[in-house]
Amino acid sequence: MRAMTMALILSLTAGSVSAKPHLRDVPAIDGTILAVGIADEIRKNCPDISARLLRAYSVINGLKSTARDMGYSDEEIDAYRKSDTEKARLKAKRVAYLEDGGVNPNQPASYCTLGREEIEKGGQIGALLRMN
Repeated sequence: MRAMTMALILSLTAGSVSAKPHLRDVPAIDGTILAVGIADEIRKNCPDISARLLRAYSVINGLKSTARDMGYSDEEIDAYRKSDTEKARLKAKRVAYLEDGGVNPNQPASYCTLGREEIEKGGQIGALLRMN
């Protein structure tokens, strides 16, 4: 009887412990990686805008630290970061964001327009960019 009681308690306890969400489901992580990717795409395609590289590196290093603080291992972080599936998913989101922002891949000026808007907004993307 004692063994059954202990087994029941352990199963109930285990059921109440929630697993960590996948890193793609953590907005502070996934959204920031998306913002860095969007900023990078803008600066690569607009000759009038460059990256704030030190800030970008700081943001990226901060993400790894944040993920560790949330209980993710280096292996989990690297698996997310290196995943071809995640890269493709983020690329699709990046392309959609750029299109929604009026970017035409054949018109570099459209990247510049969106980049200037992002800089003026002063949000996460704009903070990673600067006018040349």
